[in-house]
Amino acid sequence: MTPLTEPRQITITILVDNEARAGLEAEHGFSLWLDTGDRRLLFDTGQGDLVLANAAALHIDLADADTVILSHGHYDHTGGLGPLLHHCHNFELYCHPAAVHPRYAVRNRQAKSIQMPRSSMSALDRFPQEHLHWVQQPMLLAPGIGLTGPIIRETSFEDTGGPFFLDQAGQRPDPLDDDLALWISTDSGLIVCVGCAHAGLINTLRQVLRQNPGQRIRAVIGGFHLLNADRRRMELTMQALQQIAPDQIIPCHCTGEEAVEQLRSIFGRHCRPGMAGMQISFDLQQSKEDSTAVAR
Repeated sequence: MTPLTEPRQITITILVDNEARAGLEAEHGFSLWLDTGDRRLLFDTGQGDLVLANAAALHIDLADADTVILSHGHYDHTGGLGPLLHHCHNFELYCHPAAVHPRYAVRNRQAKSIQMPRSSMSALDRFPQEHLHWVQQPMLLAPGIGLTGPIIRETSFEDTGGPFFLDQAGQRPDPLDDDLALWISTDSGLIVCVGCAHAGLINTLRQVLRQNPGQRIRAVIGGFHLLNADRRRMELTMQALQQIAPDQIIPCHCTGEEAVEQLRSIFGRHCRPGMAGMQISFDLQQSKEDSTAVAR
């Protein structure tokens, strides 16, 4: 696909994360704001009102969003949809049909609902259906900006990352087929945004590369869901990520402390853990040799 050449810069701001800089609030959730100059995208919405509060504190008006993407249907990525729609609704909304399914985390026979909150599902029902897009295949949002669609699970060592089920009894494993990632093409490679990477971080990055032949991964940002990873998965993930060799790795949300420490140890200056309030600017026409991101 043709790399994005205009505008010349993209800025990504973390609005919601498990950690936050001074003056902002943190929660177990995730949301990104992406500004390409001519497009403004909100990727996930956190648990609730916090996405609005942190955006306001950062002087970002979410009413400017032309596109909203839900990476998957868990509450900590979709709970802010209701408050968002009270604030604004003039955007195109993208998610997989399975994002609205009932789903549970089942531990020690105790089931906890982790599905999209009812308030968000009600908001979806009220949302103008001509602007609601159910993503079931790879999709181009604009020249050089795309969604993976459902991600092929090809690695032997990656799974959904937790005891996730479609029923309270824990009899029907949840494959999290709704897991999607966002990519942006630049002259120096691909910027990839993931919510929790429930399909597996390596599966996700490989799918993005398949969809963009001849390109490389310049940056990956989001939750990598390695907090429950065993030693084998951790080792093989790090090995595969070294082969992919992104210039910038920004772990957030559900990545897990151990995984973050390993990423920092292996990738050094190429890894910088994210937090709410972090802003990363990419020059879209930067040369490969100088391919870095400026984070504030």
